[in-house]
Amino acid sequence: MVVGGSNGGFSQRLEVRLGKGSVDPRLFSNDGVFQRWLECLMRFNGRNLGVGLRYFMSTAPDAAQLMGMLLKLLHAKKTIEIGVYTGYSLLLTALSTPHDAMSLAIDPDREAYEIGLPIIQKAGVEHKINFIESQALPKENEGSFDFAFVDADKDNYLNYHERLLKLVKVGGLIVFDNTLWGGTVVQPEETVPRLRKETWRSIIEFNKSISTDQRVEISLAPLGDGITICRRIS
Repeated sequence: MVVGGSNGGFSQRLEVRLGKGSVDPRLFSNDGVFQRWLECLMRFNGRNLGVGLRYFMSTAPDAAQLMGMLLKLLHAKKTIEIGVYTGYSLLLTALSTPHDAMSLAIDPDREAYEIGLPIIQKAGVEHKINFIESQALPKENEGSFDFAFVDADKDNYLNYHERLLKLVKVGGLIVFDNTLWGGTVVQPEETVPRLRKETWRSIIEFNKSISTDQRVEISLAPLGDGITICRRIS
């Protein structure tokens, strides 16, 4: 699905999604593959909005661009995603990995996944995805995954971390979304909005725990709502 049109028009359409003034047209060449990649992801947010879903529950575009690059640098072929929603980041992964790659996607809400499924199908990458409707992580061989992405219930981030440290191979990456939690992680607890406070505590605990975890190298990238990248070293 290569979308035609000039690069100027493409950048203008992207600007609608990201905010006026956020897109420099010089970023876009005549690379049809790159435009196809971004157009597919833009269509996802458009579909979410069209059915009344919250597009901001998907991975932010700037974070997605970094994740796509990491997947390519890793030459990742076997990935796992915990928390799928409508499949925006899942599509990103499928578009950023080889034709014979496989993504194991786990989420208890198949209905939400099926909202985005037509776009995944049109992009020609459905064959790379194994969606499992479940809350439980699979029983897979240890060290069998190159890359993991987590955007699920924040209260279980530490549990997911421990399990994924066994499933992801040494040298592989585990990426956690929303680790800045709207910037509230730097606020005193009394100033955190009530509706954010319970999850705020979980994110604070998670951030503190992995900051001293000697089994991983970490980088917290201030993109989107914050993504923490963990590279397994032991």
